[in-house]
Amino acid sequence: MAHFLRGKQAGDIIAYDLDRETLTPFKVPNLWAQRNPRARFCPVIALSFSPRDIGKILVGYPEGAVTFSFKQNVAQKYFEYEVPPGALGGNCDVPSQESRRPRLTKAVWHPNGIFVLTVHDDNSLVLWDSKDGRKIAARSITTPNIDQPGASRERPLSAGSAVGLRDPITHIAWCVKGNGDDSGLLIAGGKPKAEANKGLTFIDLGPTPNYQTSSWAMISNYFESPKQITDLSTPPGAEVVDFCLIPRASPYYAGGHDPIALIAVLSSGELITLSFPSGHPITPTNMIHPSLSFVHPFVNKMTLTPVDRSAWLGLRERRSQGPKFLLGGAEGKKVLKRFEDRNVITTAHADGTIRLWDVGHDDEIENGDVIQVDLARAVGRVSNVEVTEMALSGSTGELSVGLRSGEVVIFRWGSNGSFGHEEPAGANEGPGKLTKVAHRTDPGLKQGLLPLTLLDMQQGSVTALKHSQVGFVAAGFEGGSLVIIDLRGPAVIHTARLSELTKPSKRSSFLRHRPSDDAPPEWPTSIEFGVLTLEGEGTNRGNFATFKILPTDNGGYTASFAGATLLDDKVISIIPINAETGDLALATPNAVGGLRNGVQVHGVVVAVTVSGCRIFKPATSKGAHKSWEDYLCDSAAVVKVEGRGYSLVGLFGDGNVRAFSIPGLKEMGCKEINYMADMKRLSESTICSNGTVLTWTGPSEVGLFNVWGAGTGLYVHILNILSEIDNSLITIAGDIPKTSSIIYRQPSRHALQLPTCNGSPAPNISLLLIWTFSVRPDRPPSKKMQEQMKLEDQERRRLAREGRTMSNLSQEQGSQEGYWSYMQRQVQQRTENLNLAGDQMERLEENSSNWARDVNKYVQNQKKKAVLGGKFMLISSFKISG
Repeated sequence: MAHFLRGKQAGDIIAYDLDRETLTPFKVPNLWAQRNPRARFCPVIALSFSPRDIGKILVGYPEGAVTFSFKQNVAQKYFEYEVPPGALGGNCDVPSQESRRPRLTKAVWHPNGIFVLTVHDDNSLVLWDSKDGRKIAARSITTPNIDQPGASRERPLSAGSAVGLRDPITHIAWCVKGNGDDSGLLIAGGKPKAEANKGLTFIDLGPTPNYQTSSWAMISNYFESPKQITDLSTPPGAEVVDFCLIPRASPYYAGGHDPIALIAVLSSGELITLSFPSGHPITPTNMIHPSLSFVHPFVNKMTLTPVDRSAWLGLRERRSQGPKFLLGGAEGKKVLKRFEDRNVITTAHADGTIRLWDVGHDDEIENGDVIQVDLARAVGRVSNVEVTEMALSGSTGELSVGLRSGEVVIFRWGSNGSFGHEEPAGANEGPGKLTKVAHRTDPGLKQGLLPLTLLDMQQGSVTALKHSQVGFVAAGFEGGSLVIIDLRGPAVIHTARLSELTKPSKRSSFLRHRPSDDAPPEWPTSIEFGVLTLEGEGTNRGNFATFKILPTDNGGYTASFAGATLLDDKVISIIPINAETGDLALATPNAVGGLRNGVQVHGVVVAVTVSGCRIFKPATSKGAHKSWEDYLCDSAAVVKVEGRGYSLVGLFGDGNVRAFSIPGLKEMGCKEINYMADMKRLSESTICSNGTVLTWTGPSEVGLFNVWGAGTGLYVHILNILSEIDNSLITIAGDIPKTSSIIYRQPSRHALQLPTCNGSPAPNISLLLIWTFSVRPDRPPSKKMQEQMKLEDQERRRLAREGRTMSNLSQEQGSQEGYWSYMQRQVQQRTENLNLAGDQMERLEENSSNWARDVNKYVQNQKKKAVLGGKFMLISSFKISG
């Protein structure tokens, strides 16, 4: 059973039962209204339990903070910050001659549970003593004593800098080291707006003085003179709006106990992981869940490739990494489906990092490791590394990447011979030449995808890229050129200009044509390798060119132009198929090896354009044709239907996915996907040959579905998983406006006493109250109980139809006690024991009050006798012995 407290905009605090998904009668009224009844708007903006006393909470309101005790059921101390006239205040630039009261934005506990820190909208950091309510010190990030008139800035104002223009403090956390006494403040925000590096600030306060033995001056000096102030750098131009500390071993002190790393949320919406307290960047690869890598940083290109299962199981990267900070957890129990190919997703990020992992079929993932490719290091620069095209050949362990700057980089799986040693990057070769980039491998990578070669054509961005399974790579550029690379060298075996291959007819005409120089540019948009003509290529103007790749006498290969066919629009997909069987006629090692034995493949090409589809035999023949009527096609592929053959599946701009027969191109089915797909990015979707579709569903979210699925939504599996997890913390979206909330988990039934800050045991009244609310008679049954009741009702109806009763069934099954009967009996016994404990507490309270009344009566009698002159020595001895 678990509960959490939530502060409302009205200022009161309520308790929510997570197990029953309902509110409890427990409620704390608006504490600040008791101090200032004239306050109009007092929402709860901060709420936290004391780290040393579960019976005390710290509540933050806009006007100040207050500590509340569950044991006494009263507000203990109020903390209200006021800047006197002549003091600098949090802005620390120019003193103000007026008194002001900055509004509170944050309130946190010191790890010892004695000191309290309040953060205000002028970036003031105010320290308080929670025992007597006195203010200890007030400072900014860099300047102490900002609440004292006449105090000067620690650092003079630089020339030309703006006065008072600082970013607000967005988040703050009190961190401690392993011993729990050495603490510091980690702050996000509070930097001048003109400052370029707006990272995090860590104020290392050092060991905390002992509260019992230290003077007030020592405690004040502890907060005014920190041990060290350091900056944790973040990407330039981005601000940290929130962060989450990752503790090394324990979740205590609000997650700030000996943190090993932190995950920060930037103002751009991206994530960054830093080590703590050094602040070095940590790659999220195999450190956090792959889903978080979509915003670590943003993904600007994504593809899905089917990879043979046996080949994928052998691709396990070995890289030097620090200690992993996300350990444990229970994996979902799923079966391995009978797909021989695994769905491997490839994502390119804004920082030049490429990651590959098995996204699965909603089944068991045998190789869950993530493979990282360092594109920026392979290119030799850290900027201008935007990816436009990617092609993966999983069976050979090779990857090709095309950049907007015009380079093509090829990676190959292997072992790093210079592991642990970094070599100079060197310069790239000229246009049209291959550059060896194996020496640019990350020195921390021992085995993985290593850079092999780089080609810079300087013909504009890469518009089309295909990496075959037989050692060839073809790339098309925006300038209108096409390059074919043989990886056996590697060597460039063919270069062509599309303007020369698809020249218009030179027949005379009485009509006036535009000069060739004024013709619109033409560039490749789709490339595919096949065994029938080995290579087909489509352009943005609908031209379909065919090339033949043949072996030479010296063991190499040569490519030549075979012919061209004019289609009706931009080519988006080229699929070679076997005309006899319908199987895909891709250039695989088995298919190419069969050519040596005289095996001929009678194939055709399915060429899909934006406005239609054509099935023909290249290089120049025409065949079946179909035009899309009132919609445009964004992505298409030939999909195999298990036991039923093949079909053409396409994603269309009207928000539907359609399937067509081959070769008749008759529509077989249609299904809407506009409710779950991002229609603006539908052209970036990928359709695999096994029917799996990967599409964007949001700015940083993708959806995976099968075109031959059961018609269920994308999130059904997630909901099923959540319903099976015990003790889940489920977010409830109700009418209660969220301002601040804290999680509370119920301890064992023996924890009725906890030590307070002074070390003396005290009855844990708060636990007793919440426990009472948990087992109250009107508490609704849990989901498991409701399911059990439903099953019992179904069983009762079944027995009634068979003419039997539950009593007969119980006699047949014997006298064995069931699981739920045992649980109900245990709950009943615990309720009885709790009632007994409550009666004992009431009797203890009654006895304590009677004893206190007798003591007071005895003391009064002694005082009267002392005044009358009797028993004076008895009273004196009583005082001395006490």
